[in-house]
Amino acid sequence: MSANGNPRLVSLVPSVTETLVAWGVDPIACTRFCEQPTFMHIGGTKDPDIDAIVKLKPDLVIMDREENRQEDYLNLVEAGVEVEAVHVASLSDVSSEIGRLALRLQIDWSFETPEALPDSAASNRYRAFVPIWKRPWMTIGQLTYGASVLRYLGVEVEFSDRGVSYPVVEDLEIRSASLDFVLAPTEPYPFGARHLDMLSDFAPAYLIDGQDLFWWGSRTADALERLRMQIDEIVCGE
Repeated sequence: MSANGNPRLVSLVPSVTETLVAWGVDPIACTRFCEQPTFMHIGGTKDPDIDAIVKLKPDLVIMDREENRQEDYLNLVEAGVEVEAVHVASLSDVSSEIGRLALRLQIDWSFETPEALPDSAASNRYRAFVPIWKRPWMTIGQLTYGASVLRYLGVEVEFSDRGVSYPVVEDLEIRSASLDFVLAPTEPYPFGARHLDMLSDFAPAYLIDGQDLFWWGSRTADALERLRMQIDEIVCGE
């Protein structure tokens, strides 16, 4: 246990780090992508420093099956480190997976999975290309948290039905698609205003908050409302 009585936690997941801080439980270390400059950093989500983690003697390391590598999980377990692996691939997973973590840490937290959109809204979906990388273009598949969020908000992600988490898409395919707009998240690729002219060659292009789209946990409820407002503004401006 740490000096303040909290468990000694290492978080290898930015969403989890943010959630822990919101719960008042500061991890003893996290990744450099967690946007917590005052905490010790032990590498990235895909290249954590296993030796450094072991030396910290944490009570628990928290990982995510989507964010982190199985080999790092196995190396930590082999070193005798206790690991909790969550797996959030949709809005419906937030309640169960983060709730399970909260229960383990004896935190009073709950999240009610949003109900499906009304039939009238669900039948009037918009289609968007959602790039997460360029050269090559990549997007998000159906079985990802981000695609689940956008579906809930009435937006179908074009090319998401290809059976992989992150489909690679060719220029010609995007140009040939029937798109209402392009939604460019600010992460993992740092799309910004300078990219909008290029993306507008496919369809009207807009930036959306990448953390609100892809980070889950303590921010989910407010993020859904912020994204809904962003998309409403886009639709009303069309």
